[in-house]
Amino acid sequence: MLELRSVTAGYRPGAPVFTDLDLTLEPGTSTGLLGPSGCGKSTLARVAALLHRPDRGALVLDGTPVTAWRHRAPRAQRTAVGVLFQQPRAAADPRLRLRDLIAEPLRATGRRTEAATAVPALAERVGLGPDLLTRRPHEVSDGQLQRACLARALVLRPRWLVCDEMTAMLDASTTAALVAVVEEYRADTGAGLLAVGHDRILLDRWCDLTVHWNELTAPTPPAG
Repeated sequence: MLELRSVTAGYRPGAPVFTDLDLTLEPGTSTGLLGPSGCGKSTLARVAALLHRPDRGALVLDGTPVTAWRHRAPRAQRTAVGVLFQQPRAAADPRLRLRDLIAEPLRATGRRTEAATAVPALAERVGLGPDLLTRRPHEVSDGQLQRACLARALVLRPRWLVCDEMTAMLDASTTAALVAVVEEYRADTGAGLLAVGHDRILLDRWCDLTVHWNELTAPTPPAG
C-alpha cells in the first residue's frame, strides 16, 4: 500500500498547505483525487511521489516508512513511484532529445544499457514514431512531449503511478490515448494509481474510486 498518515505539508514554516491528511492507496487500484486549483492537490502528489518532505506525519510505501526524499531516498523506494506532471515543458530538460529524455531514469540508476531496447518499445507504446525521438522538446507539441514524459515515468516499471493533472493541457484524443496507455500498463503490472485532477467526469470514468479534496480535509465528526 501507499499510505499518507496524518500528513501536514507546506513550503514555508507555519504556513501549511494542508494539515493532518490521511490517504491510503491499494495495490492494483486507481484512485482519483478531485479538487479545485490551488487547494493543495499537487503538494499531496509531490509528497506521495517522494518529491516533497512533509512537515509532519508519515508516508509509508509498501509497508516501509519513507525517511528520505528526492535523490536521497533509497533507490528501491525512489524507483517504485513513477510521476507525471501537468506541464511537460517544465518537467523536461530542453537540451535532451526525446529518446534521451525517456532514458533519463535508466541512466540515473545505472541501467543505461537497457535503453537500446526499452526506449523504442515504450515510444511505440505511447504513440511516438522513431522520427520524433531525435527531436528536442521545442520541436514537438505539448501532446507529443507529454507522451515522452509518460514513457519516462514508465521506463523503470514502477509499482505506483502518480499523475498530477497529466491531461490538463491536452486535447480529448491525446487524453484518451494517454489514459489508455496508463491503464494498459496497470493491467500488465498490477501497479496502483493516484490520478489528481479537477475534471470529475474524467476521473469517474478512469478510476475505481474518486475522492474529493474536501473529504480528505473535513474535520472528523465526533463519535456517537
